[in-house]
Amino acid sequence: MKIGIISRWNATCGISMHAELIVNEFIKLNHDVKVFAPTIQTANKWWHHKIIRENEEDFVIRCYDELDPNTFSGGYFNEEVIKDDFDLIIVESYASIPYREVEKAIEKINCPKIAIIHEGRREDIKYKNLRSFDALVVFDERYVRELLWDLKDITRIIPFPCYPVNEGKREFGEDIITFFSFGRQPEEEYLPYILALDSLSKRYNFVYRIVRSDGELHFKRGWIKQERRRLTNEEVYNMLHNSDVHLIPKGYTNSVVMSTTLNLCLGSLVPTVVPATRHFEMFGEKDSPVVKFKDQKDLEKKLERIIRDETYREELKTLAKEYVENNRCDKIAKKFIEL
Repeated sequence: MKIGIISRWNATCGISMHAELIVNEFIKLNHDVKVFAPTIQTANKWWHHKIIRENEEDFVIRCYDELDPNTFSGGYFNEEVIKDDFDLIIVESYASIPYREVEKAIEKINCPKIAIIHEGRREDIKYKNLRSFDALVVFDERYVRELLWDLKDITRIIPFPCYPVNEGKREFGEDIITFFSFGRQPEEEYLPYILALDSLSKRYNFVYRIVRSDGELHFKRGWIKQERRRLTNEEVYNMLHNSDVHLIPKGYTNSVVMSTTLNLCLGSLVPTVVPATRHFEMFGEKDSPVVKFKDQKDLEKKLERIIRDETYREELKTLAKEYVENNRCDKIAKKFIEL
């Protein structure tokens, strides 16, 4: 098949990660893929978009301008680059894509068209007619219920793909108990972890390694080790393989959201701790591959259980492995072809 994908690419965001995971699998299946990506200058105006690799693949064409983050105006799509005969067009839909320009371009192409909905609110989806697409793909039932309730006939659930299982060989706390976080989340989202670890530091020796591309946090503790750099996926896994607990910072939102960081990292099988925000509400209290906390005391109690209870850690590993295997990127990519 000849597949065209309109998406961010090679960037520090969930849209890019989703596209790269499925495209890599399409290529392994010998499909011919072209990626139509935004110009770096316009995408970089958004705080969460930073380019990861200096060199890009030959099949990537940067041909559209994203909307301005302050005015949500502007936007452009070069229709000339997408005139080939495609068997399938996939649009990774997100809040800064030039909706109308993309919609006009794909309407001229005679093949099945799929939109993958990353937006968290219906009002953020600015296409003139969502039925310009043959199918709308969402990650779980919440998106159907809260965003696309009137379009159930063309909406399909395909979970967000997971990076495959890649377990390290580290024994828990083999040198010193090591907590780890990375990314570009605002400083206040780290505060629950800092406060809980403040209390635990009276009873345990540990380090908390934090790697951020936007600069160091202002928290000063002897057990905090900070680094400023942008990690590739391979470097993320190297850090996870040298850690004992992965702490994911996230803040409150009303939108339907999920954590792409979780789907990237869960394959390390390192115990993962997350706040009880909407990013993780699809996981219940029982049989969850992640440890969710409600407040600082709850977090402190659950971190201590991870430290002390080897059986619990093994249970978490088993649940994480099952979740990742069910949503492995090669399985998810095939669902798009079947669709």
